[in-house]
Amino acid sequence: MSSKEEVAVDTAPKCCAPGKVPYCDPPPAPLLDPSELRKWSLYRALIAEFMATLMFLYVSVATVIGYKNQSTVDKCTGVGYLGVAWSFGATIFIVVYCTGGVSGGHINPAVTFGMLVGRKLSLIRAVLYIVAQCLGAICGVGIVKGIMKHPYDTLGGGANSVSDGYSVGGALGAEIVGTFILVYTVFTANDPKRKARDSFIPVLIPLPIGLAVFVVHLATIPITGTGINPARSLGAAVLYNQPKAWKDHWIFWVGPMIGATAAAIYHKFVLRGEAVKVLSSFRSAHQLA
Repeated sequence: MSSKEEVAVDTAPKCCAPGKVPYCDPPPAPLLDPSELRKWSLYRALIAEFMATLMFLYVSVATVIGYKNQSTVDKCTGVGYLGVAWSFGATIFIVVYCTGGVSGGHINPAVTFGMLVGRKLSLIRAVLYIVAQCLGAICGVGIVKGIMKHPYDTLGGGANSVSDGYSVGGALGAEIVGTFILVYTVFTANDPKRKARDSFIPVLIPLPIGLAVFVVHLATIPITGTGINPARSLGAAVLYNQPKAWKDHWIFWVGPMIGATAAAIYHKFVLRGEAVKVLSSFRSAHQLA
């Protein structure tokens, strides 16, 4: 064997089986890591999450208000539900593509909470991400209100609410399922095996995430206007600030958090086989005892 071949063997990732695409599962993030507070990378990530959520809310809520404003004159004008869904999905694709390498491109407290449950980030980082996302959402919707004040105030402000004909339970279920689909897609797109295999095509992480947002909006706009993102719902509710926006606001936090938790557990214990590993360890310990 030549010296070059020896170097290639020695530098191969130790966690990779021969003949497989090189990848390594990162260790679980510590629950509490105060040292992060001294790192510029954390604050850079917070700024990225703030700005990405601001841009997301500005584009998406402006699209909603613009569509409603146009359709009041002629029902056949405007982008329609399809265009609104594309606005949300395409904007998520853009901002995740732009910020994924800095902060992970969460743009959503439910995604951040799911990553916390899956031990992909610390509690400190998760809390600060959620604060940055909520502030960015409020500022993004604030820009929309400043530019489109009259239609914003008269056309619902882009706020989420339970649509007529649907129950609170049905709306909660829609938010849970919709968020599950989104967060499940996020976990799958960021799986180390997939990232190693598809690393030469950088759009293969943000693209399915944006498409997940798009298809969930198609299904859920008639039910709740589609939340699946507590920051998006909070930003619109704060700026619109009418009883209808706050009446069932809890749905747009509880539903996404339940859906995100279920997606994180499903991915970790079923798709990645953690349940089998835990069971095997338990059996081995029982046999030794």
